[in-house]
Amino acid sequence: MSKTRVGIINVTGYAGAELARILHQHPEVNITQVTGRSAAGKKLSEVFPHLHNININIDPTINQSIDFIFSALPHAASAQAMIPFIQKNIPCVDISADFRLKDIDTYKTWYKTDHPCPELIQRATYGLPELHRTKIEKSKLIANPGCYPTGTILGLAPAIHANIINSTDIISDSKSGVSGAGRSPDIRYNFSELNDNLSAYAINGHRHMPEMQQELNAIATNHSNNQNINITFIPHLAPMTRGILGTHYASLNEKHQNTTQQQLIEIYRTFYKNEPFVTVAKSPPSTKETWGSNRIIINPNIINPSGANPKLVVITALDNLVKGAAGAAVQNMNIMLKIPETTALIANPIYP
Repeated sequence: MSKTRVGIINVTGYAGAELARILHQHPEVNITQVTGRSAAGKKLSEVFPHLHNININIDPTINQSIDFIFSALPHAASAQAMIPFIQKNIPCVDISADFRLKDIDTYKTWYKTDHPCPELIQRATYGLPELHRTKIEKSKLIANPGCYPTGTILGLAPAIHANIINSTDIISDSKSGVSGAGRSPDIRYNFSELNDNLSAYAINGHRHMPEMQQELNAIATNHSNNQNINITFIPHLAPMTRGILGTHYASLNEKHQNTTQQQLIEIYRTFYKNEPFVTVAKSPPSTKETWGSNRIIINPNIINPSGANPKLVVITALDNLVKGAAGAAVQNMNIMLKIPETTALIANPIYP
């Protein structure tokens, strides 16, 4: 049986390079062609020496026959580049934000541009397998989730599904490694600026927030929770290369203020019982526990259980470049192509 021929648009970003690293180990696919505007004409191993055993040129465009396409371009440019492949009914995974938001006006407000192909948005499936696996199986266009939303949505989904929290006032605080900002030469990402430093940003609104609200609202609506999700999301830049540590807060609703810690753990473990990349832990995780892997660790807690206002506090940890980007993209591809979901993704985290 021949291997699936895969193309990667914009392999020269961190997510694109991570895709190449993972796909090179995949027994059922072959990386046929990769693109990168600034590095066209060079060998992939010349741009990324750690990929020394992938003997492929970086081309300006995809012009060979392929069976599957990934795009790791920035928003707007990504959708534009994918139009020809979508029109040919070639299965696609878009790692940008272009197909995540279902409301065109919301996209324009947060991404400050008109969508290049709004008529295609309704064809896309939000690519979070833990919530949408059945739809992903049937879809030809997947919107890969953002890295921050992956932690926030998976961290809060079981509680909203079980209707145990007050959904109108949720706080999500996430700290990310600098690779989440891409390979930008911005001075804010220089070593001297980052080292021994921790800073908040986008405190008046981050563009991943509507994505979180969209997906969590869908869970609430589908499970008779009529409250609109209202999230306050504050991201932080941490002095590390990879990883996202999220702390997510919500008040328990009146009906469930007597929920015990053990009951909460059972709610989460039941919700994720068949998920190969989700670990529900009894103690708070660290980002190093997920470094280089497609694993997300979720630690749910009841804080102040005997007090007047007990709260849910959920700690999540994931690698922003794997479960938050390239690993999730490969997981989606596996599902779409009816390949065992964990293929090429079962490596343990790297430690220390």
